[in-house]
Amino acid sequence: MVYLPEKESLLKPEHKEEMKARARNIVLEVAYDGTAYHGFQRQTPPVVAVANVLEDKLQTIFGDSIELAAAGRTDAGVHAYGQVVNFFTNGSIPVERIARAANSLLPSDIVVKCAAEGSKAFSARHSAKKKTYLYRIYQGETPDPMQARYAWYIRPRLDIDAMRTALTFVLGTHDFSSFRAAGGALMNPVRTMEEAKLITEANDIKVKITGTGFLYHMVRNLIGTLVNVGFGKLTPMDFEGIMKARDRQLASATAPACGLYLMEVTYDEKPFSR
Repeated sequence: MVYLPEKESLLKPEHKEEMKARARNIVLEVAYDGTAYHGFQRQTPPVVAVANVLEDKLQTIFGDSIELAAAGRTDAGVHAYGQVVNFFTNGSIPVERIARAANSLLPSDIVVKCAAEGSKAFSARHSAKKKTYLYRIYQGETPDPMQARYAWYIRPRLDIDAMRTALTFVLGTHDFSSFRAAGGALMNPVRTMEEAKLITEANDIKVKITGTGFLYHMVRNLIGTLVNVGFGKLTPMDFEGIMKARDRQLASATAPACGLYLMEVTYDEKPFSR
């Protein structure tokens, strides 16, 4: 099987070099409520993505064109607490003033948490070593309207122990073809998961997964299958068998976007002081 390389920037090589020739490489950590946006990646108007809004406001602040590179291309309706982006600029605003200046212009559902200057070699996407996603499920006799945009509501009680057992099969290096998006490009499906755990807090179920990389829709497809373990429609061993089969048709439907959060991106080069 021949796999395509991971998608590169849509910029032409000469344009990328022109951008890198600029004086500064600015790195931002960004949080957003993805409900109103068609994902993170820049879209052609009138479709609006998080990047469209963020680039527009940054251009006002820096006085030159801004083209963001992002650690993760979150889907429509997916949220982030720890998205990381970088861009090259000749703008002179001090780094310690960037977050406040950006937040004064941005809508309330997009926030720049912090800013730093990276080395010229730093890329929010290609320098990333691992990412952490969180998926939230809300349980209760009735839906909570305050959770509707931020969690998947499931009324029937889920079997938490069975779900935890199934999650153990995710750990390690595996071919995750069963959880890739149907009809997606043939990227290498082998990924390494370093953490996969389920946390319960009152009516909240949180699934936290950390890995070196993720396929398109992988987390949401995995969660959809995991929930069927919780319903008793699948056993943990069925879950393992679906993973090993490397067949998307055997896995369950994709979980809703509203419950998914990009929590953190980890780098060897620490862009932000904590």
